[in-house]
Amino acid sequence: MHFTLRPYFAILGLAIFLVSHTVLAQTAVIHPWIAPRTTAQAQAYFVNLRDGDRVEMPMVVQFGLSGGWGLAPIDAPMLGKSGHHHLLVNRDLPLDFKKPLPFNEQYIHFGKGQMETVLNLQPGTYSLRMLLADDKHLPHFVYSKPTQITVTQRRNVEPKSLQTQGVRLLSPKEGEALRNPVLVRFHAAGYPVAHVGQKLKGTGHFRLRLQPQGAGQPVDLNFSNGQTEAYLQPPPGSYTATLLLVDNLAVDKILAQGPAQRFSVQN
Repeated sequence: MHFTLRPYFAILGLAIFLVSHTVLAQTAVIHPWIAPRTTAQAQAYFVNLRDGDRVEMPMVVQFGLSGGWGLAPIDAPMLGKSGHHHLLVNRDLPLDFKKPLPFNEQYIHFGKGQMETVLNLQPGTYSLRMLLADDKHLPHFVYSKPTQITVTQRRNVEPKSLQTQGVRLLSPKEGEALRNPVLVRFHAAGYPVAHVGQKLKGTGHFRLRLQPQGAGQPVDLNFSNGQTEAYLQPPPGSYTATLLLVDNLAVDKILAQGPAQRFSVQN
């Protein structure tokens, strides 16, 4: 009996072709205005706390995340370069990054994809640190330097009254004139931020809408991996920027919209 393997190779080749093109179709296209990631070490950081600050409690503390990393709640397996924030109070980085972080008052977990919290520490001096970890609470090598703060007094304020639900663009500032690459930073209060691939109900990802001044269609830049900041390289000109939080289960549904901010990019 004589037979040939040619038909089988043809079928195999077709299968490889279909699989490869399916993978490519599922891969997010990066907009040319989004600059390549910097080579700087990725960090989790405090947005509104600096080393040596003297503060009153309670206060809202905001978190940031750099280096192309994104937020991902613990309710589904994490995808790619993602994780959730932890606030370490008077604790150094763990000696063993292969052990999950404990749950206590010195290791505060933000497993829902939060970007802020209300701290209400007693007067005294504290060392604070941010650390990113995966859905099993195993630390990533993404963390902040220790930040020393002094709590001078406690205020007679209801902590919950300090938080207002919404999203806003932290940078660029209103009216700022910049050169490329432009660092954009996003913030969400009261909304969980997540990688769109987790498909978690009630979560969202950021979309930045840039409207060129004068003629020109608006440009939407999607950060579907849960990123909270990025570098952009738009053409020189003036822009109106609007930050949106988009539902991860219905990308046409807007969960929140921030105020419009104007900035310009110079040659």
